[in-house]
Amino acid sequence: MNTKIIKYSPLFLAALFFLNSCNSKKEEVVTAEIEPKTETFPLEKEKLTTELRLPAELTGFQQVDLYAKVSSFVKLLKVDIGTKVKKGQLLIVLEAPEISSQLAAAESRLKSMEAIYATSKSTYNRLYETSKVEGTISKNDLEMASGKKNSDYAQYQAAVAAHKEVAIMRGYLEIRAPFDGVVAARNVNLGTYVGPAGKGSDLPLLTIQQQDKLRLAVSIPELYTGYLHNGDEMSFNVKSLPETFKAKITRMSGALDLKLRSERVEMDVINTKKDLLPGMVAEVLLPLNAKDSTFVVPKSAVVNSAEGLFVIKVLNHKATRVNIKKGREIDDKIEIFGDLNPKDKLVKIASEETKEGDTINE
Repeated sequence: MNTKIIKYSPLFLAALFFLNSCNSKKEEVVTAEIEPKTETFPLEKEKLTTELRLPAELTGFQQVDLYAKVSSFVKLLKVDIGTKVKKGQLLIVLEAPEISSQLAAAESRLKSMEAIYATSKSTYNRLYETSKVEGTISKNDLEMASGKKNSDYAQYQAAVAAHKEVAIMRGYLEIRAPFDGVVAARNVNLGTYVGPAGKGSDLPLLTIQQQDKLRLAVSIPELYTGYLHNGDEMSFNVKSLPETFKAKITRMSGALDLKLRSERVEMDVINTKKDLLPGMVAEVLLPLNAKDSTFVVPKSAVVNSAEGLFVIKVLNHKATRVNIKKGREIDDKIEIFGDLNPKDKLVKIASEETKEGDTINE
């Protein structure tokens, strides 16, 4: 076999080394050129206006459950479910024979004590007039007559009070409407036993509701309580009706419920057409308008990690983590609060992998 040995001159080897060096530099340049850039944006303030949808409940503006004060039987029932009633209207008449007997006894005792007091008073007056003639009536007799008169008067007043008490109890046998409204529930029939205790007190006799005016009650989460005020108008819907209704905030509790951590807000709804019914569940649209401008950023700029919430600020091409608190959210924007200033550069798509002091290529 013939073996050929190829010899390269030093000049050829130098040229080959130069070419390899150029290719290596070109690769470095290409690599540097394809290094990704980080997108940033300047921080600015704006007023964030959002809407909050919450479930709410419609109730009668006034509603009361009527119970029996004394043990008795239903003698007369003058209303039924759906009956419109006026304030003071007689609704139910109850019967309790023992109350009538007690009232008759109290009247007899009252008349008796009235007669006894009248007699002792007359006796004292005669003795007093006679005592004006010196030596006719002893001072002791006059004092005894005065004491008898005062004692009889005290017993007479006790009889008056006892009669009044029984008369008031007798008045409880008539159930009257406390306000204008509608009978929403009836749980008794003629002859039903009712009373303040026992089986007869399980359910109310009647439930009266004021339905021409309703209350719309909604619980506002703690985060949004500062955006609502008395007089703010809002809209609401109910499932059974296609139209949208309007109402204004009339009352705010001014405190948070300890269980729900929310504030109860009430609106008055005029319901003259009777389209809305107490007990309906409504969906309320609450406008949340900010008083002042705040920092608003894309949601992608906020990092939620085990270390807390933060954004990445770029300062001299270096990453700086800034801890923040989150406010309201709308679509792809979020309200933030922290040690930030307008025009600060923030990373638009932040990541937990970006560490403090990392170089940011803008």
